[in-house]
Amino acid sequence: MILAAGLGTRLRPLTQSTPKPLLPVAGIPLLGWNILLLRRHGLTDIIVNVHYLADQIQQAFGDGSSWGVRLSYSFETTLLGTGGGIKQVEDFFEGKPFVVVNGDTLLDLNLTAMVAHHRARGGIATMALRDDPHVERWGVVETDAQSRVVTILGQGRSPASRHATVYRRMFAGAHVMDPLFLHKVPKGVPSSIIEAYIGWLQQDAGIWGYPFSGYWSDIGTPERYAQVQEDVKAGILRLSWPEGSSNEISISGERPSPTHPE
Repeated sequence: MILAAGLGTRLRPLTQSTPKPLLPVAGIPLLGWNILLLRRHGLTDIIVNVHYLADQIQQAFGDGSSWGVRLSYSFETTLLGTGGGIKQVEDFFEGKPFVVVNGDTLLDLNLTAMVAHHRARGGIATMALRDDPHVERWGVVETDAQSRVVTILGQGRSPASRHATVYRRMFAGAHVMDPLFLHKVPKGVPSSIIEAYIGWLQQDAGIWGYPFSGYWSDIGTPERYAQVQEDVKAGILRLSWPEGSSNEISISGERPSPTHPE
């Protein structure tokens, strides 16, 4: 699933008449980047929740066939938030584990490895986590030395269950969930998926972090949107169009360094 129902108010006037998922990055709509990230890792049955200017999004992407995927839509007449939006399409997942990514982020994440990480640990959910010098700005997710999540925003497992070594990271907007996870999400009402995470943590459920260090950007403000465009120009965020494919994207998030020149 790709979460794409937000209003994009912080990006106005860019989103005054264009929904945020259609804002171009190197000529590719933001939603297209996320679709191709999923496709690259074999995830081709995708549902997108939409609300603001939803008709434009559906017109641009259709059934997804031109992008090599099968695309469905969940139309929200009232915004349901990250929790309610996922809960509304629970049947789409057919009782199987599923991947969710935020539609307003660009990230260089190995989803195949993340899903394998999730399966190996047998937890109820796995969150993509990254180190960030401004972790407080984004919201702190604490993990123990084995990358098991301890707290989110200061809430979660009891202090007695905490290990001596705690790592402070931020949630990067991609996760793998077991269908049981949604039992703590109310249906038909707005909610944040973080509320469900905290509820499961308080019951000591197995929630794991998947640390990654590739490219990541939250395109939530004009400044960050402009920075992404600069990252493309600088080669930090790169597009490649493989021979024989007219709509494949490869994201590379390695930052150039003096020891590894481009």
